[in-house]
Amino acid sequence: MSQPQIALAFSGGLDTCWCIPVLKSQGYEVTTVTVDVGGFSPDELKEIELRSQHLGAIKHITVPAAQMFFDEILRHLIAGNVLRGNLYPLCVGAERSLQARETAKIATQIGAEAVAHGCTAAGNDQIRFEIALRTLAPNLNILAPVRDQAPSRPDQLALLKANNLDFPANKAAYSVNSGLWGVTIGGEETTGTEFTIPEDQWLRTKNAFVQTQPPESLTITFTHGIPTHLNSIPLDPVTLITKLDQTVAKFGIGRGIHLGETILGIKGRVAFEAPAATVLVQAHRELEKLTLTKRQIALKDQVAALYGEWVHEGLFTEPASRMAESLFTESQKSVSGDVHIALHPGHSFVSGVTSPYSLHAASRAVYGEAVGEWTPEDAKGFARLYGLAGILHARANPGVNP
Repeated sequence: MSQPQIALAFSGGLDTCWCIPVLKSQGYEVTTVTVDVGGFSPDELKEIELRSQHLGAIKHITVPAAQMFFDEILRHLIAGNVLRGNLYPLCVGAERSLQARETAKIATQIGAEAVAHGCTAAGNDQIRFEIALRTLAPNLNILAPVRDQAPSRPDQLALLKANNLDFPANKAAYSVNSGLWGVTIGGEETTGTEFTIPEDQWLRTKNAFVQTQPPESLTITFTHGIPTHLNSIPLDPVTLITKLDQTVAKFGIGRGIHLGETILGIKGRVAFEAPAATVLVQAHRELEKLTLTKRQIALKDQVAALYGEWVHEGLFTEPASRMAESLFTESQKSVSGDVHIALHPGHSFVSGVTSPYSLHAASRAVYGEAVGEWTPEDAKGFARLYGLAGILHARANPGVNP
């Protein structure tokens, strides 16, 4: 009788490495699946595959998904200028639904009866994975060995050593998730609220404030809300984000620590590095100020706040998410132009913005200087009418401070 098959969502980190011998001990033949959303180099992907093979997985599959990640999710996060807590660009939460879906596809292709992940009971990722899996692959059983057994770090390291894998102790102390949209880093310091992580644990911005860079300028071109050129050079979005990230990271821009509400209802804290995401959202928002009306921006901001919450909380498969994306697509028809950015250590500054759809250029008036759309008498009447409600309230309530 053949052994049952299981597909394991595999990052090559401590938790997912530990899952392989545990699942094998439960009688499964394990196929590991790494859905690469742009966070791994070719050498890192090879190392992940070798770890999988070393621990006894029968097969390892890498799914290249960076372009898919941009097309299905990131372009909408850019269109919505989505930052959780006005700070964090959803580096991790945005990836999980797609990773779960692609892992489930592999599970179905190999005839597996189950899919497994390496999430703990204390974090958001277990919710994100399982909502997507239960929605998209309801016939698959879901196993979560780390969550269910709650092993200690020493116990995990001991099991891996017993399976002839000496996992680097320095990597075991910090949990790192790296993707196209940024990096998250969790460790002892982020379990509290007082301290930051050590300088040598930052991945992309390490020593950026020790070895400072001279100021630099760059130009990002957007076409209907999509970043298409960097310094006038046409690039596909994935390449553009990757190159921009490398440039901006040298300045320490996009480094932060996010403190917010978890899906489970407790407060959580995580360090992150999102150089490209931070600058792209900043640039895109400024371009929208030039090309959209205030009501377009107000409506889109409200929808974007909801969309960001849904993506963060694992509700990407919720039908309302598709409705929000339709609004974003409609809103970006005139969001085209160039945004000029000045980079300084720890800070990026929008120095200028131009667009063929500029509402500023379309006006014959100049703020504070010249009237071209109205007369002085028009302005006088407008000022009276615009404040009329407050004027009437004061008249009806004499002596009451507004």
